[in-house]
Amino acid sequence: MKALVTGATGYIGGRLIPRLLRAGHEVRVFVRNPAKLQGREWVDDVEVFEGDLLEPDTMRPAVEGVDAAYYLVHSMCADEDFEERDRRAAALFVDVARDRVPHTIYLGGIVPEEKASTHLASRAEVGEILRAGLPTTEFRAGPIIGSGSASFEMVRYLTQRLPVMLAPRWIENEVQPVGVRDVLRYLVKILDHESQGVLNVGGERLTFRRMMLEYAAVRDLPRLILPVPILAPSLASRWVGLVTPIPYCLAGPLVEGIVDPVIADTSKVRELFPEIEPMSYHDAVELALVRVREREVRTRWSDSAEETFTLEDREGMLREIRTRTSDLPPEPIFRAFTSLGGETGWLRWNFLWRLRGIMDQLVGGPGLRRGRRNPDVLIPGEAVDFWRVEEVEEPEVLRLRAEMKLPGKAWLQWEISPEKDGRSRLVQSALFAPKGFLGWLYWWSVYPAHAFVFDDMIDAILERARRLHDACALPNG
Repeated sequence: MKALVTGATGYIGGRLIPRLLRAGHEVRVFVRNPAKLQGREWVDDVEVFEGDLLEPDTMRPAVEGVDAAYYLVHSMCADEDFEERDRRAAALFVDVARDRVPHTIYLGGIVPEEKASTHLASRAEVGEILRAGLPTTEFRAGPIIGSGSASFEMVRYLTQRLPVMLAPRWIENEVQPVGVRDVLRYLVKILDHESQGVLNVGGERLTFRRMMLEYAAVRDLPRLILPVPILAPSLASRWVGLVTPIPYCLAGPLVEGIVDPVIADTSKVRELFPEIEPMSYHDAVELALVRVREREVRTRWSDSAEETFTLEDREGMLREIRTRTSDLPPEPIFRAFTSLGGETGWLRWNFLWRLRGIMDQLVGGPGLRRGRRNPDVLIPGEAVDFWRVEEVEEPEVLRLRAEMKLPGKAWLQWEISPEKDGRSRLVQSALFAPKGFLGWLYWWSVYPAHAFVFDDMIDAILERARRLHDACALPNG
């Protein structure tokens, strides 16, 4: 069969494609940025179509002549209005695929009997839109456990880093984790069947507390988990974002997914696929750890190109990466971030920057007293407050190296790349190489402040860029 895969650069899509090829199917992928396929071992074995689900004209060539289409996209970390974005993308896909695609396959999440979280409700709504307009099989899966999956990484980091945990009582709620290998087997095998509507997918029923204790047992880690009466989901999500590399935009949905029991009847999928016996949670954890240990993690939760924020903790470097897309050209954006510091300040939360400068001076650092040489122009090697310009290339990149007193090395960087639709993509990165335990402790002590200071900074840069652009557009500007 010829199958179209959307979300090919995501966690599931990147693992599904080689399995489809091994099963003898032809594969066509639909991606926004084909450059993200570089380095994939299967890239030369698939047809590549470039486009955007929000641009129907780019979708039509991709759906022509396919026997099935996998819809594996979501916008949870794309922006605050992810629900409307996903709703619109699904509706546009239905309009383009109607009478062209005989079978659409979608992967969502198990919907709780009680009120679903915002994100689970949105995933379910996408499934409803697809099923209402197309012959669709909607797999609803519990937490997916595999090397690099968000659910596995959350369990892994929480359990490894916290010998004693005070956790909310709702960690005693039951969920149905499922191994990523089983999910992939279902996704491939469904091509042998007509559309089936909704199929719930999950393994054994476990509490989230039991999931962490099982992981601890596999790793031979003594752990104590103490439920407490109150801990708001939003606070728990922030805590997950603090202790693990998973950003708040993804930690929130993961936490919300266990506030209520998330279990479902999986008898239908077991009857349809009697040859698939879901692996136990224990075995899924052991297999994931083998892949991590042997460095054979094929895809990770952070692979998606849709994220506006990622926090990476790997190879001795901590990275906070924020992304925004703007309809402005690169030049005013470049001018906005290269004018930071000195008398201009840092646009938002300037009192916190001044406080940080005073603290740096007290321990012998330069603080903010050096200012900057020129309010508009930077050259490599010069000082900007407690930073040093390491690289500047108009209108693409600026990298600053911290000269404040730190238990490690830090950088702040901005990069601009033009998009094919005329927009500009701004990437802001805060990088830190901690020195020993004190370095790691320092980073996580300031991370809560980073969460709003750096978020507001990138937004303020685009606001300033807009004012600069509009001023230049005036007749006398």
